[in-house]
Parts: sequence; structure tokens; C-alpha cells
Amino acid sequence: MLQIDYRKYPLPRLRHHASAYLYIPLAQLRVRPRGYPPVPEQLNWSELFANGAPPTCLDVGCGLGRFLLNYAVLHPQENILGLEVRKKAVEWLDTVIRGEGIGNAAVLWYSVVNGFPFLASDSIEHIFYLFPDPWPKKRHHKRRALTPEVLREFFRVLRPGGQLWLATDVAELDEYHCTLLHEHGGFECEEVHDDSAWGLPLSDQELFCRQKGIPYVRRRCRKR
Repeated sequence: MLQIDYRKYPLPRLRHHASAYLYIPLAQLRVRPRGYPPVPEQLNWSELFANGAPPTCLDVGCGLGRFLLNYAVLHPQENILGLEVRKKAVEWLDTVIRGEGIGNAAVLWYSVVNGFPFLASDSIEHIFYLFPDPWPKKRHHKRRALTPEVLREFFRVLRPGGQLWLATDVAELDEYHCTLLHEHGGFECEEVHDDSAWGLPLSDQELFCRQKGIPYVRRRCRKR
């Protein structure tokens, strides 16, 4: 795994939850709030990746990037783009990526509820949606990033046979994801128990769950 001297990159103070308006598509807001991330129609991939090619993988809600960084190093032939709504986390992770010279990793300050207008259809091999904020209170469920609309965008940008990877330590959130996937009908999903079958590096939350003995669920969903 990647070895980084994080003393070179002091961590910023981060809020665990992002502001509620970040989970509302910009088109539904009468006024653009201060602190709302840009919604680009296109991106210059040569500014993000060393090879100038578009991403093959998305890490949705990448946080501080433990998973993203390790995945990039383990898969140098792939370009992985992290998406995160907390600007300070994005700025910090971008500093690490550039400081360590990881040319196949990039991070974008973005809210996925706006879809992916900058991505071509059938262009992504893997989407990782690992341990998202569960927003457990019922009145906050509308803030969950994975909605029917976002799932349709996942389906659109994934290549035929491309995979959506899900993980959570909240049983109710897993049920919610399963309901969305069943209603969509475009994915074949399986629960993955064996680490070798999963084959992905640990995220921060997965490592925490293992250390604390907290059960969690992993699912791999293939686009039909």
C-alpha cells in the first residue's frame, strides 16, 4: 500500500456533515448559495490526469482519499476521479495527490446530485460508493446522495458490464440502496463476504469498522 508522510500535509478541520443545500440540485435552487460547488458541463482532463485521458473510475464521496490514493497506486493503468462536497477536504487531498505525484488520481469539488454532464455515457468501468453519510434521521433521508436520479446517472455513465461497488455499516441504508437498485432494475447485485472476492483497498471507515468489530455490508452491482 501507499506510504505517505502525512506530516507534510497537516489535516484541516472538517465538519462531518455537509450543509443541507449541497444535496439539492442547483437547477432546483432559486439562488446559488455561497459555498455551492461548480457544476461544469465539461472538464479539461489534461488538467486533472497526467495522461490527459478521462477517468475510468469514480470514487463518490471520497472524503480524505485513503481509498482513492491506494486504488490509484494499485491500478496505475486506470484514472480515478474522486468527488467530494466538502471543499476543505478536496483542497487537502488535491495537495496530497500533487505533492506525491500520483498522476492517475484527481479530486473534484462537486455535488453528485447534479449528475455527471462532464462524463460520456458508457465511459466508466467502476463507481465506488463506500460508506456514505447515512443521514439516519427520517427527516434527513432526502439529503442522501444516492437517489433514483443519481442511480440513473450511475447507470448511464457505466460501461455495459461496469460495476457499482457499495458498502455501509448502517443496515437501514443498505436496505434503502437495495430498494433503489431493485426498482431501477438495471443491475445484477451480489453481497460480497470474502475479502479476496472484494479485492479493493480499505477505506477509512472500513478500517474503523474492522478495528471496532462493527459489522458492515459490501455489495457489487454489475450493469446489465
